Amino acid sequence: MTAHPSPAAALSTSGSAAHLPNRLRPRRSCLAVPGSNPRFLEKAQGLPADQVFLDLEDACAPLAKEGARHTIVDALNTGDWSGKTRTVRVNDWTTHWTYRDVVTVVEGAGQNLDCIMLPKVQDAQQIVALDLLLTQIEKTMGFEVGRIGIEAQIENAKGLVNVDAIAGASPRLETIIFGPADFMASINMKSLVVGEQPPGYPADAYHYILMRILMAARMHDLQAIDGPYLQIRNVDGYREVAGRAAALGFDGKWVLHPGQVDAANEVFSPTQEDYDHAELILDAYDWCTSEAGGRKGSAMLGDEMIDEASRKMALVIAGKGRAAGMQRTSKFDAPN
Repeated sequence: MTAHPSPAAALSTSGSAAHLPNRLRPRRSCLAVPGSNPRFLEKAQGLPADQVFLDLEDACAPLAKEGARHTIVDALNTGDWSGKTRTVRVNDWTTHWTYRDVVTVVEGAGQNLDCIMLPKVQDAQQIVALDLLLTQIEKTMGFEVGRIGIEAQIENAKGLVNVDAIAGASPRLETIIFGPADFMASINMKSLVVGEQPPGYPADAYHYILMRILMAARMHDLQAIDGPYLQIRNVDGYREVAGRAAALGFDGKWVLHPGQVDAANEVFSPTQEDYDHAELILDAYDWCTSEAGGRKGSAMLGDEMIDEASRKMALVIAGKGRAAGMQRTSKFDAPN
């Protein structure tokens, strides 16, 4: 389902046939980097993360935020971010830093920026406000209107209750992100370990939250991203938590340490066996529905019956594999 144009969207496209870029970028691993730390900003450029977000919010002390804006602009303009989605997380709208974060970063490095991440989103109007501000800056600076995307982070109960409206608030939206630490605090969850299950609850305490975000994201053709796992040296624990989100259908997860990057890329990519099988299903279905294949609606692939529903499922796995740069190791041979 496609989102209805918002007031901000109308302003974005007025007088212009703005061409929106492909919003479904690879985001298996989303690396958080403090915007006030030049050494970390430099190191991040060499890591194999799909996305890097330079942080002006929680990773920056209040007294460091103003200087960090300029450090981030310099890093975006002079660094080598090849192959990475370049994002900046600004402060949320309840603070006095937000507008200046956006103006300084986008005016200074808008040509080398892919997305703005807005934390603690609570309602659709906060997304509309950011869209309008971005549009004003793009028009003022002569940038392509609508190119810079928005990522919305859900971090409290109000944001989750309003997530459907948030997900449809702007055509700039690319992702809906779960922010577990603030969310756990906002609902008084009995746990001090971000990402782990709270003691005393026998089921998955995050299942509803993750599925709620996932449904809102998919309703509007957005990506769903899981938040951080703070035990940064426990890679096995990270894999387990990431595997839960990947199994549900999430597209990626935050990484806070270089040691988590490879784990994220692996968990959110299909296995070679699954990727090969998905490509075989697509080939077999194309053949069986063709003139040469008898124009059939279903066929057998080994012992498996495949049909249109199989094709749709295979497209998901094949798409993830292709985005990850995987190569096939099998070939479809049409039956005699």
